Amino acid sequence: MFALKFLWSPDPVAISLGSFKIYYYSLMFVIAFASGLYLMKRMFKKEGVSLEYLDPLLLYMVAGTLIGARLGEVFFYNWNYFQNNLLEIILPVKITDDGWKFVGFRGLASHGAVVGILTALYLYTKKYKFTSMLWLLDRVAIVVAFGGVFIRIGNFFNSEIVGKYTGSSFGVVFKNNGETMPRHPVQLYESLGYFIVFVILFLIYNKPVLRNKKGFLIGAFFSLLFTVRFFAEFLKESQGGFGDQLGHLTTGQWLSIPLILLGLGLMAFSNKIKANT
Repeated sequence: MFALKFLWSPDPVAISLGSFKIYYYSLMFVIAFASGLYLMKRMFKKEGVSLEYLDPLLLYMVAGTLIGARLGEVFFYNWNYFQNNLLEIILPVKITDDGWKFVGFRGLASHGAVVGILTALYLYTKKYKFTSMLWLLDRVAIVVAFGGVFIRIGNFFNSEIVGKYTGSSFGVVFKNNGETMPRHPVQLYESLGYFIVFVILFLIYNKPVLRNKKGFLIGAFFSLLFTVRFFAEFLKESQGGFGDQLGHLTTGQWLSIPLILLGLGLMAFSNKIKANT
């Protein structure tokens, strides 16, 4: 009988220099933003956009992603906890009876990151008026899809956002969580799915007819990436949130549905969107 059980008990610390530690999760974020900067630089050069707009775009993206993802975790998934621990929303600590313990910002939600990025890019295009917000979103969509590949790998190193038990000898045993039974490595499933989405978006971008349809790329991003997220949720342990009170779907699935529909709408009506939008 086929069996593939992988024991997983990584040290979440990637680099340790005395008291200074860099975790794999943080390293994956750095790789995501660095690769995103490289991709945006290539697109700016390809389309004749001045590179002077690139550094401030990175700052807006970093701020929007981290703030949005943090607030998404707070309000979509764990408000019952954070309403009694407000300082932990903005500080990378856990407050206990024994004092404050540094834990970093481990609670981040991708749906919140979407809201944060949209807000950040709106503010960015208000200050830097070289192009429209929708033009920028079409390019940023490619970058975000690629970045998501690394974020899910970071979750895997943290042994978090785990899959359900497989009920067989196939899967990953997250020994760091004190487990002995294999689970679906759903973080890696999602990572692979996001990479496929990135490849599709990149191929679309290299087709001038589709690239120049305002809203088509960001629409494809929403519909494809959150479809991956929707189906991955079936193999994922519940992350809590309001979805637990709404029937058979998880919070992540309820939040994905409107984004999938928005994406399909943007793709369908991209020919009718005004050029200056």
